[in-house]
Amino acid sequence: MNWGMIGAGLVMGIAAMGSAIGIGIAGQGAIGAWKRCYLNNKPAPFLLVVFAGAPLTQTIYGFLLMNSMKSKALENAQIIADVSKSISDVAAAAANQMFLLGLGIAAGLAMCMSAVAQGKAGAAGSDALGETGKGFTNYIMVVGLCETVALFAMVFGMIA
Repeated sequence: MNWGMIGAGLVMGIAAMGSAIGIGIAGQGAIGAWKRCYLNNKPAPFLLVVFAGAPLTQTIYGFLLMNSMKSKALENAQIIADVSKSISDVAAAAANQMFLLGLGIAAGLAMCMSAVAQGKAGAAGSDALGETGKGFTNYIMVVGLCETVALFAMVFGMIA
């Protein structure tokens, strides 16, 4: 069984689940803020879409890391299948497959939690911007900080 390929798939899937949850949370905040604007006859800021859509990028990071991991998993699978390879080469390739499985789970969860946190920050930013009409730059900086966790997970995963 190619555990590395499973890890590659998991990083994408777990990151995408986080994106979906984060978008749901941020979207609820944006919709609530728009509703309050409409009820108060205030203009509804279109910028709230930025908060609602921000967690989507974790899916992209998961996809990029998945492609990087997939090529390594295929290399390891070829080494394992090659009967002319030494036992130590095959053992190292098998260990690498298990490492890729663990990496996929860990990096996917890091991206997932980043997207959820980003969704919560986006919902709060939507609420604040919808009510005051001010502070977009400050709110988006917090959303960006949440994004950084996913970027680190992707880059460090590619390096590993």
